[in-house]
Amino acid sequence: MPERMVSDVLTKPDAALEMTLRPSLFSEFTGQAKVKERIEIAVQAAKQRGESLDHILLNGPPGLGKTTLANIIAKSMGANLKSTSGPTIEKAGDLAGLLTNLEAGDVLFIDEIHRLQKTIEEYLYPAMEDFKLDIIIDQGPNARSVRLNLPRFTLIGATTRSGLLTAPLLSRFPMRERLDYYQADQLQTILVRSGRLLNVEIDDAGALEIARRSRGTPRIANNLLRRVRDYAQVRGDGRINTALADKALAMLEIDQNGLDEMDKRILEAIIVKFGGGPVGLGSLAVAVGEEPDTLEEVYEPYLIMEGYLNRTSQGRVATELSFQKLGLKPRGGNQTSLL
Repeated sequence: MPERMVSDVLTKPDAALEMTLRPSLFSEFTGQAKVKERIEIAVQAAKQRGESLDHILLNGPPGLGKTTLANIIAKSMGANLKSTSGPTIEKAGDLAGLLTNLEAGDVLFIDEIHRLQKTIEEYLYPAMEDFKLDIIIDQGPNARSVRLNLPRFTLIGATTRSGLLTAPLLSRFPMRERLDYYQADQLQTILVRSGRLLNVEIDDAGALEIARRSRGTPRIANNLLRRVRDYAQVRGDGRINTALADKALAMLEIDQNGLDEMDKRILEAIIVKFGGGPVGLGSLAVAVGEEPDTLEEVYEPYLIMEGYLNRTSQGRVATELSFQKLGLKPRGGNQTSLL
């Protein structure tokens, strides 16, 4: 995935810093109140019974706190957390190695679980339901199946696209929770906390200015805070207020609505190159020089949520708000002109 300011893949130093900003307790976790309440009750009940927690599926756009919640759940249960991701489990032996190394009560976290190979899923079914693992030893006429007993564990799956999960796998998660985008005031609270952890002086108004442009996503909010912190250190006195945050975000080409340069390229391509749409995802990806999956999972959700884009059976269509945003207006059918 090409590096983007708003939706960047964390480098190793950034990843370490990100861990310091993650809350480690339910009481420190801001937002997702109903989801947090349901999970917290389930955790407390399981602890009182002395049982492992039921398997949980966390669904929602990137950066909303699925991994953070998995860490909090494991810590609250007093359990070890083993983390992996769907694409890294390439063969049944990889999954068998993970499962057989678990101890009673451990939490296995699989990120991007929708990208598990279907053959791998087959091995998960008895492991999740009966805590048993069937493995095939040898090949051909000498092949035989061996059943291994597994300790009772909790599987937490995270996905940005629950629709890609097969029905058999989906049905094996007794708890399924969806995380939604955050409100600006919730992100403001997160940013004030992050500023305190980073030893950055930031007032409430400055935090709100960053929050309003963070696309409803804590990860993006914290990424922007680090960039604004740099700007405040070099171009200011180190303190972040509304005026400084506005200047820093303007330099980063993030406008008042949280749209960055790529968002505007997407809207401009649909309107100018494709007459406002409809246009297929593949054609749009080529036009803006981005991967289709990145467009669909990173950029489109926010553009659709904010009313700039519609997704139809024929393709992507720009809304009237998009024309207004770019200072364009429809002219003669599918053609556009400057206002």
